[in-house]
Amino acid sequence: MRVNVEVNGEAMTADDVWPGESLLYVLRERLGLPGSKNACEQGECGSCTVYLDGTPVCACLVAAGQVEGRSVRTVEGLAEGDELDPVQEAFVRTGAVQCGFCTPGLIVAAHDLVRRKPDASDAEIREALAGNLCRCTGYEKILDAVRLAASQVGERA
Repeated sequence: MRVNVEVNGEAMTADDVWPGESLLYVLRERLGLPGSKNACEQGECGSCTVYLDGTPVCACLVAAGQVEGRSVRTVEGLAEGDELDPVQEAFVRTGAVQCGFCTPGLIVAAHDLVRRKPDASDAEIREALAGNLCRCTGYEKILDAVRLAASQVGERA
């Protein structure tokens, strides 16, 4: 089947898609967007988190056939040209990026939180990121990154 989907603001088409293929597979293997990571394939780790029509989802759990005519925004789509999104920049500045495997999903989850609630408490940040697993950072630098990004968003408002 053919899947027509808007990805990061651009109309894209993937051909010869099996309806049960995951959105993650389509993004990475058919559309050449490797930012979302393939880790657990069960929606448990959060590494493949993307926006689907503005709502964060695990791309490994979304069947390709479900995205026909819809809008997807990946971690690659958060940047504006060569300028990183404040959340992406904060992850770099605080050292929250280590091996990088969990990073795309954490950035999308943090981006969603910061746009919804830039004044989130530490408990709210932890809750928002609870579906994302990281083995390298110990989470403190990730929390620092979210706080930094939130403060930058608050300054721009």
